[in-house]
Amino acid sequence: MVHSSTRPAGRPGTADIPEQSTSEQPQLPLRQSTEIQGDVIAGFKKDHVQLIFAKFKDRRRARTWLRRLSGRVATTKDVAAFNTSFSRARRYAAGEDPVDLAAVWRGVAFTYQGLTELLDGAPLTDIPKGSTQEAFAQGPARRKEIIGDIEDSDPAQWLFGGEEQHAIHLVLTLAADRHTDLQAALEEERAWMAAQHVAIVFEQEGNTLKEGLRGHEHFGFKDGISQPGVRDFDEEDPGRPDYHRTKPGTRLITPGEFVVGMAPDHRYPAGLPRWMRNGSFQVVRRLAQDVPGWWGQIEENLKVLQEAGAAPEEATKEWVAARLVGRWPSGAPVAKCPDADVAAPPCADSDNDISFADDLDGRTTPLFSHLRKTNPRDGLLPRRDSPTVVEEDGMLDGRRLMRRSIPYGRPYDPQGTPGQRADAPRGLVFICYQSDIAAQFEFVQSTWVNADNFPERRDAVGRDPLIGRDTDVSFPASSDTTTTCPLRFERFVRTEGAVYAFTPSLTALRELAEGRVPVGGDPPSDQVVPGDTALRRLEVISAYKARFRLEGNNYVIRDENEDRLWTSDNTNPAVAGGTFTEDGDLVLNGPRGEVVWSLGTGGHPGATLVVGVDGDVSIRTAEGETVWHSDTAH
Repeated sequence: MVHSSTRPAGRPGTADIPEQSTSEQPQLPLRQSTEIQGDVIAGFKKDHVQLIFAKFKDRRRARTWLRRLSGRVATTKDVAAFNTSFSRARRYAAGEDPVDLAAVWRGVAFTYQGLTELLDGAPLTDIPKGSTQEAFAQGPARRKEIIGDIEDSDPAQWLFGGEEQHAIHLVLTLAADRHTDLQAALEEERAWMAAQHVAIVFEQEGNTLKEGLRGHEHFGFKDGISQPGVRDFDEEDPGRPDYHRTKPGTRLITPGEFVVGMAPDHRYPAGLPRWMRNGSFQVVRRLAQDVPGWWGQIEENLKVLQEAGAAPEEATKEWVAARLVGRWPSGAPVAKCPDADVAAPPCADSDNDISFADDLDGRTTPLFSHLRKTNPRDGLLPRRDSPTVVEEDGMLDGRRLMRRSIPYGRPYDPQGTPGQRADAPRGLVFICYQSDIAAQFEFVQSTWVNADNFPERRDAVGRDPLIGRDTDVSFPASSDTTTTCPLRFERFVRTEGAVYAFTPSLTALRELAEGRVPVGGDPPSDQVVPGDTALRRLEVISAYKARFRLEGNNYVIRDENEDRLWTSDNTNPAVAGGTFTEDGDLVLNGPRGEVVWSLGTGGHPGATLVVGVDGDVSIRTAEGETVWHSDTAH
């Protein structure tokens, strides 16, 4: 049973969560899901969180442990209903947390090694290069160059998830409104794990910061504002389609970007086994924050900017920091409040309702700012001479992450107790969910955050100075010129541990506990791609013997050994992406969306692109006639 309760004063027991009437949300079926774990879409949203990183020692006992746990894992329906009741009670209490409404939630995810132990064999057979399968199988330590965890963030120094002796098989999440409830649940879980020989490797606590820093991270900035909405879970604004009804500026993203087995945004999903449907990939990172170091270098750079005439005389360190983050400490966006932090309407009532369409070169909100590096919104001009911005629908929406981060450690206070001083551990427990680690988390980290010239400009923009590696940035000298002032920022956020894990559905948890999940996944099958599908770099469509990709400026087919079998032989260098069109043509598109190469198979509405298990790739009409094939069967 999920341990959740509405507890009147003086009553210690557990009562049912008030159910949300289906009449309240008749068009939001995901709110009724009893398959998707509760933290993925609904979000636990608790003040106290503990992550237990553990390792199996005995397969039979591990399955026994999981059999009991699977009945206690929170579902989306559980959490959504509670969150609705909690928010309603909070409104009635004038913004105060209700004292008689509390819950303890559980969630669990498994690493590739953990699933291998549970299954007594590898969970995946088809692991194409560059795919989410490869990212999951290798784990973050082996992909440190891709995600920027080098130098003082190198896995050799991690507290968990690094070297083999620190290998992790599972991540158990417990989250509670009350610290005492969390501690009681932890004691219970630790005892059951010990009884079943599930060894705890590391534990990571997380707590909402108190008083004036509630909802903020340790550098002092409000966090979690830019969360995406989810179609079929959040209400759509009838006056503004594709946006959240009650959170202005929040786009509704298709659930397939976060949940495996549902259609993602205009692209073909990763070829994962059926048992993984309704699950999600979890990324966990412990990010240590050097608060005095970060603010110290901002003060130094403020002097540089003022000496260069790139910052007004009255500018403060918060003025500079706001431009690095993209927001003021209150959460107010620099795009709306460029001169000062004004945490009141009309500036901060819609802190996620931001447009960069009139600031394409980042003169107000710099292009290197954390806000723009991680979510470019409507202001991504890939190059200075690009004719149009990149569309959010079909392109940028597919890079979004569902973040569930929470601070750890006590706030920095140089005059405080030892736990508050500079050398005390503090930072952020970064947690996110996505349906494709490579196309979402890793893409954002490598192609946006840690790319020093994303987007491309004459003067290199620089990396994200908040979470990226050491960087030189081009700080806009003023809002009305193209002049920039070079600044140097060292890294003051270090990775101290990381894990890639898979969060199975409730049905899959039971099947794992019963030993009914097949080793290796499903047998290879033809991958059938419908028309109007975007084909993007770094993504692969695989049927094992045939792996179809957009590599550089060409489509390429490779075999199961990654040897090249076929290429489109395009010679035009101006390729921005590719499309399998509605009428059955395979094309490469330029920066304006124009066709720069075509296979010439158009004119067949309803046609499909079939990546075959025999190694052949073909285009077939709606009637099943083959109009083209690669002749690469083997």
